[in-house]
Amino acid sequence: MPAESAALIDSVVDKYDAELVELRRDLHAHPELSWSESRTTDLLAERVEQAGWRVTRLPRTGFVADLGDEGRLVALRADIDALPVHDTTRDPWASTVPGVAHACGHDVHTTALLGAAHALAEVHARGQLPGRVRLFFQPAEEVMPGGAVHLIGLGALQDVERVFALHCDPGVDVGQVGLRLGPLTSAADRLEVRLEGHGGHTSRPHLTGDLTFALAKVTTELPAILSRRFDPRSGVSLVWGIINAGAAANVIPDKGVVAGTVRILDAVAWADCEELVRDLVHEIVRPYGVTAHVDYLRGVPPVVNETVSHRMMASAVRRVLGDNGPVPAHQSLGGEDFGWYLDSVPGAMARLGTRTPGGPTYDLHQGNLRVDERAIGIGARVLATAACEALVTDR
Repeated sequence: MPAESAALIDSVVDKYDAELVELRRDLHAHPELSWSESRTTDLLAERVEQAGWRVTRLPRTGFVADLGDEGRLVALRADIDALPVHDTTRDPWASTVPGVAHACGHDVHTTALLGAAHALAEVHARGQLPGRVRLFFQPAEEVMPGGAVHLIGLGALQDVERVFALHCDPGVDVGQVGLRLGPLTSAADRLEVRLEGHGGHTSRPHLTGDLTFALAKVTTELPAILSRRFDPRSGVSLVWGIINAGAAANVIPDKGVVAGTVRILDAVAWADCEELVRDLVHEIVRPYGVTAHVDYLRGVPPVVNETVSHRMMASAVRRVLGDNGPVPAHQSLGGEDFGWYLDSVPGAMARLGTRTPGGPTYDLHQGNLRVDERAIGIGARVLATAACEALVTDR
């Protein structure tokens, strides 16, 4: 990547830094849930279009933007939706929408990509962009199977050679970016098991299916059996979040439900898990004379960073932050629908540090999440630089 392009990216991001921070605070104050990101889409699309990109609105929310007319095509992605979480920060820009907050840092991803859009538009205007770039301002990352599937179905990956993204990491200091070759996240699925049977009095369980007992068996035995049926290195983890049956201590109910998530580090195990879970549930409840209904929703595959794309991302991080910028990232059991893109084209995701050095460590998906807003400009530089690296570097 030419030094003049790197310097230009720096100067453009510096120019827009205050505007990007202001926009991030605006988005944080007005979060929108998955598939409802209309205001967010309008704000971003207008600014990206003004920067000189060709904007294509998606049928529901979100948009795709293109720059350049010929040559290789690389893509950059940000997610724009918020979570059904109450904002507890009390910052001046705290959420004004009760029960909804940007508790996963998507407002940072979004404004960082906007900053990259401004920088790349200027690189293109100076005749220094040797190819094409496509931006995905993607809706609905927080729901399964994710908005990425929607974009792919609409042809967003057509002609794309590589795709890059960043994800906030409040456990990494601002000024550093976590990198990992290979698997970065896990597959994540949602599982719900509903049992139905003949209820009755707790004094006569032998005349019922004892549905509560059967539900308890599913709750405890299914995770245990899965741990023995899969290679331990595949990291299969079933954790329940909902258990519900009955309304009185002396009544055996006729219905009950248990629901949770299945997370899997290995893509091969992920492909086999659904069928095995269905079979095991029916085997577990068979002795109790109840009927099981299994709702297994395949969510997202693991994010697996491809070798060449990972090298390009690492090079971009070093260019922006120096040799102390890259830090190792560990594989997480969290799910990310960016994995769907990487099922189709090579690419890489990195973890953008958002913790103020010496400050508290927050957690994602919590209402008290705070980010060091210097991460926005860093993210913008890394994304723009990664795109340029991919366009000028041989495979």
